[in-house]
Amino acid sequence: MKTIFDIQSIDNVAKELLANAKHKTILFYGDMGVGKTTLISALVKALGGTDETSSPTFSIVNEYKVNDDIVYHFDFYRINDETEVLDIGIEDYFYSGHWNFIEWPEKIEGILPNEADISYIKMNNDGSRTLELGVFGKK
Repeated sequence: MKTIFDIQSIDNVAKELLANAKHKTILFYGDMGVGKTTLISALVKALGGTDETSSPTFSIVNEYKVNDDIVYHFDFYRINDETEVLDIGIEDYFYSGHWNFIEWPEKIEGILPNEADISYIKMNNDGSRTLELGVFGKK
């Protein structure tokens, strides 16, 4: 899946991303300020969440109730070492069967789940964004 969008159409992009996702874990790659958290907020809304969403930069993980499920939203921007993530019991989250939306996954490459969808978001010169979605897998 590849799409170009502006912020006004982010709710539609979230629905399209969910329709194309192969796994309940999605890795979000993109520069600071490109809209990863905004897209994750739209995903939570598309899944039926009504809570106010925000970046878990300082708490590392936020939990949101959605229709018949839970979303765990991670932000590893401030992580210095994978050990910090292991200390919060990350494997329990990753293999819980619930949604996992992970910002800055490159900070924890050695402990990412074996199967996930991977999204790349980039800012275009005109202010629109390009989103590419594919499948990630470790052997």
